[in-house]
Amino acid sequence: MANLQNEYPRPQFKRSEWVNLNGDWNFAIDDENKGLTEKWYQSFPTGKKIIVPFAYQTEKSSIGDPSFHDVVWYQRHFTIPKEWEGKQQLLHFGAVDYRAWVYVNGELLTFHEGGHTPFSVNMTNALKDGENSIVVRVEDPSEDVTIPRGKQYWHEKPESIFYTRTTGIWQTVWMEPVEPSRIDSIRWTPDIDRGDIDLETEIINNTGADLQLQVDIYFRGEKIVSERISTINAYIKRSFHIRNRCTDRSNIHGPGWYWSPEHPNLFDVHLSLLDGDKNLDRIESYFGMRKVSIEDGKFMLNNKPYYQKLVLDQGYFPESLLTAPSDEALKKDIILSKEMGFNGARKHQKIEDPRYLYWADKLGFLVWGEMANCSEYSEKAVQRINAEWIEAINRDYNHPSIVAWVPLNESWGISRVAHETQQQDHSLGMYYLTKSLDQTRPVLSNDGWEHTISDICGIHNYRSAEELKELYQTVDSAVESTPSDRRIYAKGYRYNGVPIMLTEYGGIAYKVDDSDGWGYSAVTSSEELLAEYKAYTNALFASPIISGFCYTQLTDVEQEINGLLTYDRKPKCDLSEIKKVNDQRKMKW
Repeated sequence: MANLQNEYPRPQFKRSEWVNLNGDWNFAIDDENKGLTEKWYQSFPTGKKIIVPFAYQTEKSSIGDPSFHDVVWYQRHFTIPKEWEGKQQLLHFGAVDYRAWVYVNGELLTFHEGGHTPFSVNMTNALKDGENSIVVRVEDPSEDVTIPRGKQYWHEKPESIFYTRTTGIWQTVWMEPVEPSRIDSIRWTPDIDRGDIDLETEIINNTGADLQLQVDIYFRGEKIVSERISTINAYIKRSFHIRNRCTDRSNIHGPGWYWSPEHPNLFDVHLSLLDGDKNLDRIESYFGMRKVSIEDGKFMLNNKPYYQKLVLDQGYFPESLLTAPSDEALKKDIILSKEMGFNGARKHQKIEDPRYLYWADKLGFLVWGEMANCSEYSEKAVQRINAEWIEAINRDYNHPSIVAWVPLNESWGISRVAHETQQQDHSLGMYYLTKSLDQTRPVLSNDGWEHTISDICGIHNYRSAEELKELYQTVDSAVESTPSDRRIYAKGYRYNGVPIMLTEYGGIAYKVDDSDGWGYSAVTSSEELLAEYKAYTNALFASPIISGFCYTQLTDVEQEINGLLTYDRKPKCDLSEIKKVNDQRKMKW
């Protein structure tokens, strides 16, 4: 637990003063849904304890109950530090699955729907001197298949490709003091062709004073930009020229200042909101100068063709499910992946913790950001997934590591998209919604098969290495194939020259302990696993039309034993041998 107390949970929008509220909370299961009638938000029942931010289904929570409990409550006391008095007090939740009502001292302050995205509330007016109380009521309908749930199963026992559910608080809860006038948001958009970084920020000015925004940008410890901007309007957009100010003037068009997995260069930023000489707010942030584009059927990183060697990462942990046991565990997953020669991950059916994305930015690791999908279609499901997806994109837009968006996967929640116009319109709608929020990254309308319009043709195929080698020799044979008896494009849509990637393949099961499980094929030794991985991956390297891959998968998860690592992150084979295979396709810079 100690590791979870130390790291600021929002690394691209960091304030120095904050208090982490993880740890012991009071907890109550409300199977009879009587908490509202009995006003538990005013008088909380005594009994159970839970360790936040771990869901009650996990061992780390101290409860470890995987059965259905659709309504649960949390409560803890807190005191505002003396030095914070006179300021506004913000309360933040990293993620609460699925619906949350937040009370402070018995007063309902906010409601949030969406299990994977953050929300905040200004609790200043509800506070009192001395000890205060937070109560959170959570609804998580276990069997509702029209809420975005990703890999969380709607039956009590996990099976097939679905896992144990996560209910309630599963990311950090914290509070911080702010002035009435403060920086509310920032958005970084790099343009390496111009050599500029665009800053968009919104300012809350509750005093009417003539405030100024001080922007200081650093590269490798050297200040390269220092500008002060008058905040006449709440919304500010400015461009800062970076290229000619970087120290490495001899290589201004290459890895000297670009961000890539090989050279994860980052620019540090200090933003200060000033009222004369008084500093009202100070934010630490960072950005990476990198460009993602699609040109002539190729995926381009920083204007050069780039072969993506990704690994499918579910982001689950044996004792804590969706919540990493520590910040170090998130970092370790990336380090292990890079040790195997992968340059990125497709985070599968999970909007990952921002701390993972921070380490991907810092260590140099590509990430495909993917929405947790609904399992069935309805008009209500459309509203839910769109609302949460907008929050996810806004939260993660600034991370240079994210190079693609995947709002839908394998027709989950759109099972009739192959032929039904309404579901095709939903797929198109999510594609264009994503593009309307972010013009800097490619979008896949439905990764795996039955695409409508996609910037990358992602295909999932678990056939043998020999079959893959034969199938992916030509574009026609690739896009006319029917993996899992699904067509690559939905009726009325066709391939239009975008990059073709095999975004799921392999899935080789290797059982190394007493746990039972499955994979798409099976081996009985680490030597066989290496041989099969080499055969599969070399088949893709031999393809003249495949421009990247995503191997299934990084770790075992519950009943799936098709990871290159066990569920507790122990290698199943010599990772350096996996790297030798992957390194056959090297990037040239």
